[in-house]
Amino acid sequence: MTSAAETGLGFDELTVGKGASIEELVDRSALGELTVSFFELFRVPIRVFSESGQILADASEQPPLYAYLNTTKGGRRALQKVVDDVKRVDPGNDGEVIQPCVTGALYQVVAIRYDERPLGRIIIGPFMPPDALEPRPEMLLLDDAIEAERARELLLEMPRARSETVLQIARHLRKSLDLILFSGHKALLTSSMHLASVRESFRELQDKNAKLQGAYDRLKELDRLKSNFLATVSHELRTPLTSIIGYSEMLSEGIAGPLSPEQTEFVSTIHEKGEQLLELIKGLLDLSKLESGTMSLRKSDLDLTPVIQDVAATLAPTARKKKVKIQVEAQGVLPTVWADAERLRQVFLNLTENAIKFTPENGTVTLSVEPSLLERQADAEEGGLVLFSTRRAAIEVRVSDTGVGIPENERARVFDAFYQVDSSSTREHGGTGLGLSIVRRLVDSHDGTVHIEGNEPHGAVFVVRLPCRRTTIV
Repeated sequence: MTSAAETGLGFDELTVGKGASIEELVDRSALGELTVSFFELFRVPIRVFSESGQILADASEQPPLYAYLNTTKGGRRALQKVVDDVKRVDPGNDGEVIQPCVTGALYQVVAIRYDERPLGRIIIGPFMPPDALEPRPEMLLLDDAIEAERARELLLEMPRARSETVLQIARHLRKSLDLILFSGHKALLTSSMHLASVRESFRELQDKNAKLQGAYDRLKELDRLKSNFLATVSHELRTPLTSIIGYSEMLSEGIAGPLSPEQTEFVSTIHEKGEQLLELIKGLLDLSKLESGTMSLRKSDLDLTPVIQDVAATLAPTARKKKVKIQVEAQGVLPTVWADAERLRQVFLNLTENAIKFTPENGTVTLSVEPSLLERQADAEEGGLVLFSTRRAAIEVRVSDTGVGIPENERARVFDAFYQVDSSSTREHGGTGLGLSIVRRLVDSHDGTVHIEGNEPHGAVFVVRLPCRRTTIV
């Protein structure tokens, strides 16, 4: 559990201690309704003040006698002094005191305390004792303009009550106020504790966000360094490897003299493995460019059918060597796509090579091209509504085989860089696991989609959809 010190709050502040005032604990409208109800019941003026002297509730009417005395200079001065004395009076340890007025009226002052802390005071009055029927001489001497008969008439209109009765009213009002204070204290304590909890949770969230941001920045920097490393190493390896391949070709052609059959076999192996290594380096270069966003695309209107036919023709020798049949199924004239021909050729070469690689002898690899629709939902981050989606005219290319297939639980992961379904050291088929990752990134850069379907009873189907040049809303 978080301590008060950890949240930066003192114990008194956290528990609404010495810092709480009556204004924070009491709802003024509720307090006003309470004092008005007491005034209407007993007809004795009631005021509630805070410890700082601010009036919080006022249920009173100025008695006619006081209004009359305020018309004279001496009476007004004397009444102001009474008001000041009442405000300054100290209720003492008992919390109850009577303050007399020059008119003979009385003020009952009762301290408001909560949790042994003074919060304010209740002042009831002025009120006259029941037996006070004649004006006091001191009042008549306040000013020469005060008329005794008029003062006597107004004196009889003053609210009257016994001191004991007023004290009981004050105590009852204080008890009622205690209930309001307790309720307000409980609510304020709850909200303060909740606020402290929210502050601590927010602080912890900020700390975690800062740590996550730091980790993200480090990973981003490591990813940048990795991409730079791959690009640099791949580029530096490519130059000597090109020389190795070139010289092995010249040796095979006999430029440096005739070779024995065994030497020819060795040179052919060097050339073949060099070509494989060159393809790997090209893949690493392409991947680093795609990750860094530096790969440029030369897009134009493109008919996909010739591209697919060219891919099939290019890989026909490889398919014949493995005794795999490769066929193309294309409809008539299809709409064009806005794409980079060389990059899409790379996509379908990778997919078809994979299909041939994982298809056993006498199997079939089929490349089909047909019109389709590409549906994309509105992105929530762009303010779109998921309910609305656009359906664009597209061209669908399916590369299917009759090979070993891909387990359903592996289909999403095969597009990750360097991931291979069979990662054991004894796996039957070679490869680096970069081809499908490059395929996914190149298709994404053309606003298309690629996914895998099952090819029952065996095999796999890679489905690539690319939007047509003209966008059509269906």
